[in-house]
Amino acid sequence: MIAVIATLNFIINIAWFLIIASAIFSWLYAFNVINVNNHAINMIGRSLYQLTEPLYRPIRRFLPDMGGVDLSPLVVLVILYFIWYFLNTTVASAVIGI
Repeated sequence: MIAVIATLNFIINIAWFLIIASAIFSWLYAFNVINVNNHAINMIGRSLYQLTEPLYRPIRRFLPDMGGVDLSPLVVLVILYFIWYFLNTTVASAVIGI
């Protein structure tokens, strides 16, 4: 069971990294810092979008429209942190038997 918890922690860490990378990429794109006409940059942006959009879509349905500000990455990060903390405290201590 500890291996399952460790694997879930690893997946949460990867998702955390992808969400941060996607947010930074979107800022760079919005401020025209990167050249989106470059094929490699465009491919990275599309990949990050396709990886993170399924996480954001359900959250965006419940969040009010804030104009140009998208708070869904922040909400997803908070949810991921809650899951990570729950796994590492409650579930891990129940498995170990503390």
